[in-house]
Amino acid sequence: MEPVIEHFSFWHYFMPEFIGTAILIILGDGVVANVVLHKTKGQNSGWIVITFGWAMAVFMGVYACTHFSGMGHLNPAFTLAAAAFIPNFDQSLILPFIAGQFAGAIAGAALVWIAYKQHFDETADKDLKLAVFCNAPAIRHTTHNLITEIIGTFILVFGALTIPQSGGVNLGTLNALPVALLVLGIGLSLGGPTGYAINPARDLGPRIAHFLLPIAGKRDSDWGYSWIPVVGPIIGALLGAWSYTLL
Repeated sequence: MEPVIEHFSFWHYFMPEFIGTAILIILGDGVVANVVLHKTKGQNSGWIVITFGWAMAVFMGVYACTHFSGMGHLNPAFTLAAAAFIPNFDQSLILPFIAGQFAGAIAGAALVWIAYKQHFDETADKDLKLAVFCNAPAIRHTTHNLITEIIGTFILVFGALTIPQSGGVNLGTLNALPVALLVLGIGLSLGGPTGYAINPARDLGPRIAHFLLPIAGKRDSDWGYSWIPVVGPIIGALLGAWSYTLL
């Protein structure tokens, strides 16, 4: 019976994170596709549409995930920070949470490609096609790009931990809206330099999908930059959670 219990436990926590992160990416990458791809109804509608769309993606992703499990991280950096600094966090949740987050991100990105396939085919700019899936800096500079991601994720985690009754771990359905508004603020205020990944799964998962999918006329997946939206958010999340525990 013991292997059955462990198997159930893994999938019990894997699936909500998978569902929530898939919704996050479907709506988040979806709004980018609507704005940047050719011949869409929302083409060239701008940064405000993208940041608002991502905020709504966070809201619905967190809301859906917490509906099924009572917790909604959707972000490996947040999960690692919670495991490192939040008292009573169950360390056994790390693997199913992070596995669900990355798997959901890849699946969500694939669905965006399916939904917008005609528009990918109509778009000649290879950089715009990549931008639907993952981030690229406005000015490429390793140190500054890394610092920007650290700052943005610090604000995300520190801010999320201050939301009443969140405890930093259980971002319940009533907390989905303030988290979404926090992400909206980060995007509007700090998103200009790098596109505010602030989440390793949000960037790396769709980047992997871009690499794997048969997208017409695509470029390389910019693997040289790919470590920054992973390492920066992890550092920023750890610093944010550590700072919160000090206060």
